[in-house]
Amino acid sequence: MEVALIDSGGANIGSVCYALERLGVRARMTADAAEIQAADRVILPGVGAAAPGMARLQELGLVDVVRALRQPLLGVCLGMQLLFESSEEGDVECLGLLPGRVRKLPPAPGIRVPHMGWNGLQPRRDDPLLAGIAAGEQAYFVHSYAAPVTEHTLATSEHGIEFAAVVRRGHCHGAQFHPERSASVGARLLENFLSGVAA
Repeated sequence: MEVALIDSGGANIGSVCYALERLGVRARMTADAAEIQAADRVILPGVGAAAPGMARLQELGLVDVVRALRQPLLGVCLGMQLLFESSEEGDVECLGLLPGRVRKLPPAPGIRVPHMGWNGLQPRRDDPLLAGIAAGEQAYFVHSYAAPVTEHTLATSEHGIEFAAVVRRGHCHGAQFHPERSASVGARLLENFLSGVAA
């Protein structure tokens, strides 16, 4: 299986590569449109802010490439947020593959922003991406902005408010948490993406 890891400039790319290697998959880190289009699976990682993330994809000429993909695509952390229509962070237009606007997590008494650490997942509906992941299992989050809960939300988590933790619309999948830092839950989600979801 050919897995393309889009070289989006995020600091977590190396960690995602190692997580995939532990599953026996060597992903090709690339910004080459032809390689991305030819891959069986595509992963869009990301750490940082939405506006620089979109600017990086624009600079690489990859915005329309990602929008036109038809094979399974997985956005991770910021990469998931970029799948949505827009983000309050930098007031930027994103890829528009999922409806909705990413908004800043509201601070509240006892609630720190950024949301950083382990938190439980609450599945909302069955999906091959969540196979083997039970309600309440913990994943590792680091983010200040969050995607809305919509019909495309597969699992939520809560930090002051409920937000989308795992999403899917057709071939587009996303995880707000870091699978590469989420132990067995993260490994299971990556494994499901690689072999469980329909191509």
